[in-house]
Amino acid sequence: MIRLQTDIAKIGLDLHEVMDLVVDRALPLTGADGAVIELVEDDYLVYRAASGIARAREGLKLSRENSLSGLCVETGATLRCDDAELDPRVNQEYCRQIGARSMILVPLKYKDVTVGVLKALSQKPRQFGTPHMTLLGLLSELVGATIFYATKYGRDDLFFKATHDSLTGLANRALFIDRLRSAIALGSRDKRPVGVLMIDMDDLKKINDTYGHRVGDAVIKEFAARSRAGARASDTVARLGGDEFGVLLKPVDLPGGIDAAIQRQYEMIETPFQFEHRVYHMHASIGAANYPEDGKDVSGLLDAADRRMYVIKRQHKCGTELHQAI
Repeated sequence: MIRLQTDIAKIGLDLHEVMDLVVDRALPLTGADGAVIELVEDDYLVYRAASGIARAREGLKLSRENSLSGLCVETGATLRCDDAELDPRVNQEYCRQIGARSMILVPLKYKDVTVGVLKALSQKPRQFGTPHMTLLGLLSELVGATIFYATKYGRDDLFFKATHDSLTGLANRALFIDRLRSAIALGSRDKRPVGVLMIDMDDLKKINDTYGHRVGDAVIKEFAARSRAGARASDTVARLGGDEFGVLLKPVDLPGGIDAAIQRQYEMIETPFQFEHRVYHMHASIGAANYPEDGKDVSGLLDAADRRMYVIKRQHKCGTELHQAI
């Protein structure tokens, strides 16, 4: 716990990074198979950080009604479920999707208001006892303190910090997946397609190794700004991880709409960038997928776009090697 406090202090007020750290450390501390931080957003609790068996569910929306998480927020009390199959308080559908049989939940409080829940999950029933609840409570106090200091200028800052990348200001992976899931649900109802672009920034490692991470960060910020400029106001542009970006195209007309979106991205990104009297050439590899043809859920759609992006990336690499050989 002391080591974790030190690590959180080093992170500072980057709330999303703190939440990621806490859910990762919750596993060895409590013996859990998964951990989640859910933040209250209107009538829902949204998975804003997740680890272990819950990692793929980041961005998931859970109704506050008829759920143990909602009860934790309502009462502000620490709760335990020994067997999700037998406990009428839990949302059994979500528990089965994740594979959780037992869990403990502690409220995350901002001043006197419960703003979320820290939850540890196990695939086995009756895996948690009082010591685990105590440890999870200590973790929640750390997150609660970070929430307090990170949001002293208002509740909107909490939402922004939890849903956006601190370096670029773009949506983060959790918000992107949340919006993609909602777009798929709406597309299924209205019979309208949904488009996704996966964008990989080529040669970031080479830039970092040659010029240092300060220059690399400047290039990432410029890359992000150009990707956002190449998107429409209705699209969602996100930084999904290091050099990986995503664009949710909403609405989109097939096939021309996706092709036009890709072309706009290339035109905006692939022009020279000058930083501190040196010119850097930015390149991208872009893969696309659309719902429902290429995938009918979030993972299927992202996997299809990711595979196509790597095909383009290999083509770019082969073209570069051929040019160098000539």
